[in-house]
Order: sequence, then structure tokens, then C-alpha cells
Amino acid sequence: QVQLVESGGGLVQAGGSLRISCKASGRTRNGRTFNNFAVGWFRQAPGKEREFVASISWSGYTISYADSVKGRFTISRANVARTAYLEMNSLKAEDTAVYYCAVGLATSAVVNQYAYWGQGTQVTVSS
Repeated sequence: QVQLVESGGGLVQAGGSLRISCKASGRTRNGRTFNNFAVGWFRQAPGKEREFVASISWSGYTISYADSVKGRFTISRANVARTAYLEMNSLKAEDTAVYYCAVGLATSAVVNQYAYWGQGTQVTVSS
């Protein structure tokens, strides 16, 4: 099994910045590890469905963002450390949510394309 643990969430004022991390461990039954997977970041606000934020391919060459975060958020990964990051700048109150990382075989904005998920980290932006 692949385990994912998010960290770095917290309370920040509007306009501020925050970097959250996703640390992976373990491997699948056929030997795949974090380095073989694309990573997606999603978020879920109270009363709303989980929504796509950003994704990055296993190589780091293919990156996608939701329109709502484009130009403000940056996704990256460090395969040596088996960690993915989401740098969030110019934060807005509407960015408040639980942020989840997930891994899957290919980059996608679709929740069910990701096989393994972390428990999430809360990001709260005060206005």
C-alpha cells in the first residue's frame, strides 16, 4: 500500500502564503512507489464536493491547475524525498478547505482516477 501524509496546513490571512506537503511511503503489490505515480491535489470545503486543484506527472513535466488557482498556486515534487508540494500564494477566503493529496497512474482532474489518498490538511484563510 502507498501511504500519503499531508502537512503544513494552518491559519493564514488573506493575501498570505502557505506551503503544504505530501509525504509518501510504501509501495503497491506490483512494486510501484510514489516515484511511479502522478500526484493530484484536491480540496473540499464544508458542504461542497471535493474539487481538483493541481496535478503533476511522475516526471514533473506535465502540470495542470484549476482555473481558480492558476497563477497563485504552484505544484512541485521531489522524487528523491518522495514528497509533493503545493505552494499557495495570494490566498483568498474562498481557498479555505481541507486539502488532500492523491496519487494515480496519470494526471487527471477527476477524483476517481486516483487510487491512494491522504487524510488531508486544513487550510483556513481569514479575510
